[in-house]
Amino acid sequence: MLWLSHTPDGVRIRYKKVRDDNGEEVEFSDIAKTYESEDGEMIILTKEDLASLPVEQSHEIEVTEFAPADQVDPVVFDNAYFLEPASRSNRAYVLMREALESTDRLAICTFTLRNRTRLCALRVYTDILMLQTLLWPDEIRPALLEGLDKEAKVRPQEVKMAASLIETMTADFEPEKYEDDYQNQLKELIEAKAAGGEAFTVEEREEASDDEDDDDEDSGSEKKSTAKKSSLSSAKKTPAKKTAAKKAPAKKAAAKKESGTRSTASTSIAEKSPAKKTPAKRSA
Repeated sequence: MLWLSHTPDGVRIRYKKVRDDNGEEVEFSDIAKTYESEDGEMIILTKEDLASLPVEQSHEIEVTEFAPADQVDPVVFDNAYFLEPASRSNRAYVLMREALESTDRLAICTFTLRNRTRLCALRVYTDILMLQTLLWPDEIRPALLEGLDKEAKVRPQEVKMAASLIETMTADFEPEKYEDDYQNQLKELIEAKAAGGEAFTVEEREEASDDEDDDDEDSGSEKKSTAKKSSLSSAKKTPAKKTAAKKAPAKKAAAKKESGTRSTASTSIAEKSPAKKTPAKRSA
């Protein structure tokens, strides 16, 4: 398990909730939400106040409509939950599953979770009903990219050659054949340091650096099949984070991954801790 620590001696660093005026630590049970009105009045909302909201009293998933699956853009998908029948009889569950699969539809639903009304899609995943929460429209950042202010001109021959390359690399998607290189190398680094050694030699690090330089030099070549890494901006509006596009390994042994979806005890979606998709155990 990884945690934040002070560099000299590894003593764990913890975050504390403190008062803004005097720095006094506050227990979580004594924390409430506060709303400031337009005239500056502070309105304190306790957990009991929030629990009294009518929407908090219902734990049911309400189906509002059925939409064609291809009309829901994957960019709005957020967290996923497995659903199982809430009663001993699974007849209604199986009926919903078979109907959705045969019509290629998603059931658009709403429910309440963590003091928020959630928009979601009920869909079929293998033989299970999966509840996929959806981002609200205002949670998706507008696609305003400075790099596309002036689009480059491409020739039809270039498009044809690029399409030909795509065809030669087309294959069925098999996530099992990909590995999380960072987690594998992190595990190797931890094991090496625990044994008092060094995980990666200077030669290996220099070789990896040389490979990246070669990719940069050959990124304009039409024969180069590996895409150059580029900076990506998250589509989610809050928070806006930047990540780097990861280069998938071409030839590596298949690594089994645990499901990254969250499981629920019933259709009332009693949430469990998320399992993460990594060959090695992760922690925050």
